Amino acid sequence: MKRKVYLDHNATTPLHPEVKKSMTDAMEAFGNPSSMHSFGRQAHRLIDDAREKISSFIGGRPEDIVFVGSGSEANNTVFNLLSCTAKRCEAPHTKRRQVITSQIEHPCILEAAGCLGERGIEVIYLPVDKYGKIDIAKYEEFISEKTALVSVMMANNEIGTIQDIKKIGSIAHKHGAMLHTDAIQAVGKIPVDVRDLAVDYLSLSAHKIYGPKGVGALYVSPGVPFCPFIRGGHQERGRRAGTENTVGIAGFGKAIEMRAKEMDGESKKLLSLKSRLKAGIEKNIKDIKFNGHPSDCLPGTLNVSFDAAEGEAILLYLDLEGVAVSTGSACASGSLDPSHVLIATGLLAEQAHGSIRISIGRDNTEEEMDYTAEKLAVVIDKIRNMSTVGRGAHGKKA
Repeated sequence: MKRKVYLDHNATTPLHPEVKKSMTDAMEAFGNPSSMHSFGRQAHRLIDDAREKISSFIGGRPEDIVFVGSGSEANNTVFNLLSCTAKRCEAPHTKRRQVITSQIEHPCILEAAGCLGERGIEVIYLPVDKYGKIDIAKYEEFISEKTALVSVMMANNEIGTIQDIKKIGSIAHKHGAMLHTDAIQAVGKIPVDVRDLAVDYLSLSAHKIYGPKGVGALYVSPGVPFCPFIRGGHQERGRRAGTENTVGIAGFGKAIEMRAKEMDGESKKLLSLKSRLKAGIEKNIKDIKFNGHPSDCLPGTLNVSFDAAEGEAILLYLDLEGVAVSTGSACASGSLDPSHVLIATGLLAEQAHGSIRISIGRDNTEEEMDYTAEKLAVVIDKIRNMSTVGRGAHGKKA
């Protein structure tokens, strides 16, 4: 029997029922949050409440949270600091003209870094090992007194590998550089404490944790430089102009509130489901490779490569069976190039092309894992029987 199984939660998540209710209620607060009358104050209270919930969840202060339109905007805001020359802004490390990031960052980081490179700022892209972990030795070799910013994502969106941000930050601060981490895939899935990590900037997004699309946040540590990416009014303490998305922000706050209640128990469930699915794949399909770190990994993320099978074909055939997966980052799904993340870990282009990302969520079940493993085996067998590509020493084709 055909089912509907959603396994693409790293791309986006469905609204939590409590989030949907909170957003419906928030629609009554239609006033402009900047207005001083009662309608404006009603909307402003909802934003303050969300700001308090988010800051508390990650260990910061309410005034450290800047609401933005997306996680990508949060990341771009940080990189914008390095090219700001406006006198009205506190230009960060004006004599420092180097940025260090990694080869496996989200496209919005890589694109922002590329723009800085075209503006005369040196950009260093750190290599990673076969599991997607930053090469710390290379990092310590490259960082210097001319480094202004180090930006490394906390958990990778494609393979789920978790970085040692605390250690990376300690090295950055020892050289007087600022630290930013894209924690969009991490917040709400694993514990994140900005004080323990000692980060200067941290990006997060609502729609990755069962909240609404179109709203993100940037944590800005007290006393660090800041330059508004969007200028205009005085909203967000002058750090991000534009009338606030009251409904979206209220939903973000509720999503964080539910994460505080459900994250620990859910993480155990997701890890169990992933283990069950992984075992089912290993049992039924030969010539495969699991990508990402075996233990330092998001509990619900599973990336796997199949010999002699194209990722896009796997995705489409699984979709016909009612199973939704991804071939990598949703933000790069229009590209025909192999995953830059998998290539950085040492996979050949054909291996990267034969990979899919499975990301499990709060509503998935054991039955769905069994169904997915069963249908995946059928799909791979069908594709391989049609393929003219060699499959290696253990396969039928050579």
